[in-house]
Amino acid sequence: MKLVTVLHIAVLGSFMTAPLLAERNSPLPDRGDGFLTFYLDNDLFAGTDENYTNGARLAWISGSRDISEVGSVQRALRRFVGDEEGWNVLSGLTGLDTSSKLSYNYGFSLTQLIFTPNDLDAPTAPVGERPYAGYLGIGFSLHAKDQNTLNSAELTLGVVGPHAFGEETQDFVHDLRGFEKFDGWDSQVPNEPTLTLSLVQKRRFEFSDFANQFEHFGGDGITEWGAELGNYRTSAFVGVLGRWGYNVPIAFSDPRLATTAYSHKPSLEYDELSRGKWSVYGLAGARLTAVAFDATIDGPLFRDFSTGVHSESLVAEAYLGFGVRYDAWELSYVHTFRTKEFEEQENDYQSFGSIAMRYRF
Repeated sequence: MKLVTVLHIAVLGSFMTAPLLAERNSPLPDRGDGFLTFYLDNDLFAGTDENYTNGARLAWISGSRDISEVGSVQRALRRFVGDEEGWNVLSGLTGLDTSSKLSYNYGFSLTQLIFTPNDLDAPTAPVGERPYAGYLGIGFSLHAKDQNTLNSAELTLGVVGPHAFGEETQDFVHDLRGFEKFDGWDSQVPNEPTLTLSLVQKRRFEFSDFANQFEHFGGDGITEWGAELGNYRTSAFVGVLGRWGYNVPIAFSDPRLATTAYSHKPSLEYDELSRGKWSVYGLAGARLTAVAFDATIDGPLFRDFSTGVHSESLVAEAYLGFGVRYDAWELSYVHTFRTKEFEEQENDYQSFGSIAMRYRF
């Protein structure tokens, strides 16, 4: 049995035996405050239609909560977020200040990703090009935070293959826009249910000297690291993000459709509107990812299927963009430049655009 398979079973199995703390029994969102965010990735923003061609994610996350108010499904993830009830090794690694009052968020997400080769007319993906693949996943997440640190854990149940409806989604969009359809979806990566555990930590710091000097103008930075473990994708990453502008929102929010992408504010006491109704800012960031397995490139983990390509062990990316907020609405656009994701990829990099639209309840 593959070593990566053993690791999947061991770690994900430990999650399934995690105790549930018998307080709030409903797994559904409450009626309190929260954020709803829609993410859209598409390479048409770069004038192409290949490789990672489209991604969409709808994410809802609660405002700050006490742990007793968190839904029962997400509360089972508590051992992974580094608080006083979690594993000691994670508490040490994440450095969450458990001596202070922590607050929590819980979230739900629905994500679909679509991958295609360069040649849309070939009945199968040509040798050396990205295989046809779709992914669909439902995520349940828990987030623990103090003023400067955010730890996130998300469990995602999903599927790769025809049941992800990648072909149907792409055909629908191409029909609407009058684009030619891809002919090789019958050769896509076959169906396999997936289970993925994602862990992410973010640390935020302000450029306080600049902020004080220019009053409403200032900036902040966020460092991040994390990992995914499962039969959809197994990887680890480090990254950094910087923002500068007018009334920059105080948040840990993701500008892109990334691992555990949600919208966050640091604490229950923070009121974003105290800075005024308008925010305008620019942003830039980078990420380096080590990849052990990717079902959309390497094929299903538990089925005998060859895609003819092999995932790159290291993938780097840089991105830049801007954001605008008015009152409870926020819109951002980011353009990403990503290095090769599989060894046989002809182009040295791919670029695509990302739109995120948020609403604060």
